[in-house]
Amino acid sequence: MKLNTIKETPLKNITIDGGNVMHALKATEKNFNGFGEAYFSCVNFAAIKAWKLHTKMTMNLIVPQGVIKFVFYEHETSQLLEKVIGENNYSRLTVPPGLWFGFQGVSKKESLLLNIADIPHDPLEVQRKLTSEIDYNWEQL
Repeated sequence: MKLNTIKETPLKNITIDGGNVMHALKATEKNFNGFGEAYFSCVNFAAIKAWKLHTKMTMNLIVPQGVIKFVFYEHETSQLLEKVIGENNYSRLTVPPGLWFGFQGVSKKESLLLNIADIPHDPLEVQRKLTSEIDYNWEQL
């Protein structure tokens, strides 16, 4: 089962005067596969961004602002896995290639998603499906 290869790592959120320091990923960590690019994605409340599958990219997903629900789908078994991370569960999801995924903004304010990927974005290694092509009820916020 590929879903059990998703790793959730709690991250340090250090409170200091003037603003917090929020860890993301260190090159010395076991889940670090190399660096290709890092990018942010803004996610509005209830907005759905689904479905994508990376054939080569390992993602390291972090939500430093807001809350996002991630849904992962394993095609071979038709199993789903939900993970919610963000301000109340400050963690990093390390997601290997080969899994369908989508996400939805859960907090009323705009959420911010950081992906630290091991390879640069390549449109030829991404597969896409319409939201309706995988049976999941996105209305359950």
